[in-house]
Amino acid sequence: MKLGMVGLPNVGKSTLFNALTNAGAESANYPFCTIEPNVGIVSVPDERLDKLKEMYNPDKFTPATLEFVDIAGLVKGASKGEGLGNKFLANIREVDAIVHVVRCFEDIDIIHVDGEINPERDIETIDLELIFSDIEMVDRRIDRAKKAAKGDKKFLAEVEFLEALKQHLEEGHSARSFDFTEEQAELIKTTPLLSAKPVIYAANLCEDDFKNNIETSVHYKKVCEIAKRENAAVLPICAQLEAEISDMSDEDKAMFLSELGLEVSGLDRIIKEGYALLGLISYLTAGQPEVRAWTITNGTKAPQAAGKIHTDFERGFIRAEVVSFDDLMECGSLNAAKEKGLVRSEGKEYVMNDGDVVLFRFNV
Repeated sequence: MKLGMVGLPNVGKSTLFNALTNAGAESANYPFCTIEPNVGIVSVPDERLDKLKEMYNPDKFTPATLEFVDIAGLVKGASKGEGLGNKFLANIREVDAIVHVVRCFEDIDIIHVDGEINPERDIETIDLELIFSDIEMVDRRIDRAKKAAKGDKKFLAEVEFLEALKQHLEEGHSARSFDFTEEQAELIKTTPLLSAKPVIYAANLCEDDFKNNIETSVHYKKVCEIAKRENAAVLPICAQLEAEISDMSDEDKAMFLSELGLEVSGLDRIIKEGYALLGLISYLTAGQPEVRAWTITNGTKAPQAAGKIHTDFERGFIRAEVVSFDDLMECGSLNAAKEKGLVRSEGKEYVMNDGDVVLFRFNV
């Protein structure tokens, strides 16, 4: 699963990406510093896994991971090829969700491509380029549906739906704000619309605003208003501060965050929000050989979850022995949880829950 980091040039994307991944992506004060997308794999913070590590003292410890892609800054006209726009839009097409970094800080030493800070305009610039690209794709889909309708009238309903979607886009609204029916949502899956991708807005604040009172930032408030209309998440963050924190030891980082009145870093919040945005959950396996988090889509049944470990587990699935993480912690050991009847035997129709601690039984 991939999260693409997008935004205008010089909004702090690469600084944030470097802090997230320690990948050393080049970050500089001029547009198009990033041309080829930088890719980094990050661990998903999970306090439950840390506690299981303390309980089992395993030989191996494996958290869940996410892939972040730092995509070069888009500019107005990208959908028409401006600023290598077609290449950048193609990169966005390859990700599953978007982290839209929005500049909310004033700094005369860092050039803004439009000369002044205006989050509403910046968000609109990015959104419109994605929407313009989507209109072209929907147009092509309408043409195909109309040709098909000449031989089969059942395609007329598809034409009607696509034309309604096109009108929605032409009014400047993203595809994710269109009220799709279940059937329409299934129909449009084969057309990868950029503006349909789920989004998190990362409001990049200056250090003073972030440390003192986020709510006093006019720019941050504007991002929140926009996100509310789209039912999107907003995360206030200071990329420069996160870059500094990422180089600290765990002890120093915890002390620094405590001084700011924060429990976790902004980076951890982005990773967790991104995981949830993609509809992902983790089930856990624990023992002396390894403590591990396994990534599955919310709603996955037990046999398919077992298949994440090995295809043989799914093919020969017998049952899943499941205990909730909270019950396991309260009992102090798996044996104690069994004695209290808290370890359940679940069959093929069991839908996995986030934080299930599982042992799969199988036979092949």
